[in-house]
Amino acid sequence: MASPARPTARTSSASVDVLVVGGGIIGLTAAWRAVRAGSRVTVVDPDPGGGATHAAAGMLAPVSEAEHGEHGLARVNVASAALWGAFARELTAASGVDVGLAASGTLTVAYDAADAQRCRDLLALQRSWGLDVHEVTSAEARERVPLLGPHLAAATWAAGEQHVDPRAVARALRAVLARDARARVVPATAAGLVRDARGDVVGVRTADGGTLRAGLVVLAAGARSADLVRDVPEVAVPVRPVVGTTLRLDARGAPWFAGLPLLRGTVQHRPVYLVPRSSGEVVVGATSDEGAPPAGTRSGDVFALLRDARALVPGIDELPLVDVTTRSRPATPDHLPLVGLSGLPGLVLATGHHRNGVLQTPLTAATLDALLTGDDPPDAARACDPRRLLTPTAPTTTGGPA
Repeated sequence: MASPARPTARTSSASVDVLVVGGGIIGLTAAWRAVRAGSRVTVVDPDPGGGATHAAAGMLAPVSEAEHGEHGLARVNVASAALWGAFARELTAASGVDVGLAASGTLTVAYDAADAQRCRDLLALQRSWGLDVHEVTSAEARERVPLLGPHLAAATWAAGEQHVDPRAVARALRAVLARDARARVVPATAAGLVRDARGDVVGVRTADGGTLRAGLVVLAAGARSADLVRDVPEVAVPVRPVVGTTLRLDARGAPWFAGLPLLRGTVQHRPVYLVPRSSGEVVVGATSDEGAPPAGTRSGDVFALLRDARALVPGIDELPLVDVTTRSRPATPDHLPLVGLSGLPGLVLATGHHRNGVLQTPLTAATLDALLTGDDPPDAARACDPRRLLTPTAPTTTGGPA
């Protein structure tokens, strides 16, 4: 297996076909698809794979993620989840890296009576949308997860859900790029767009004073995306940071965790999840806080996650805590990502994936494939068209329709 590309030391003004701003799972995927299409590609990111991707748990759980008011998002998630098998096989074949895709199903549990009411309310909603989920008895839930604690008021089972290791996916994507002479990764921070005399986007400025030029710029900078187009009124990128913390526990010495399904739950209205991996890692998450990211991880967030996770599975008390990661995820007003043409020549958006960036990666890849080849995007991706959020600039008549 090839090691990840060694980033170049300085930015340069040489032009490439495609410049990807952002080296998370979405940006690295965009770069892979562009190279796969025959383009010369540069990725600019100060820490590729080190943003929200590094914190993500990798749940591919479109049924369990479905919430009130998010029918469109659920359809996007279901469509993308169906693409993950082929996406993972292709990426593993190209990189030689096992991305840890596992079909486990999801057990969702409720801690008390109030949590049970919400659990059954969501079940009714999900089934009304035709999603594959049903209620199970407490005994059936304990058969699937014998480690469950004594408080169990209700449970549902979504058999078709999966999970993947996002850090392994990032390693695989970087390995693919490292093997192709047409790709390079530049360890720099993008500071803004470069436009020509017509206003078309032709590259980016970097914080070190350099310039990177390209025939097409793909903005995949996650929670920073809005900052990079703040001075570009023609483009709407209403992305805000939503901070989340995940914990990683070491269960290699506790083989009874091996083979467990995804476990989601609510504990007195607070959501929590556990993702056991075959490697022996157990991921616990995730907090979700609006507003400016903190300087580090708040101790209260670690306490809250462990408190609620152990309420569902008391046995995690025995596991070493080996990793705490806090990152900002990019959220849009309607919780759907922005993937496609920006409305400004030379600029494509691939951002705003919020808590579903890993899940939505294959559909994002298919959409970018279509853009690069001039084909129509997948039907499911039409809801993600960034132009849905463009603000009309023509004046309107007072009292009349906009």
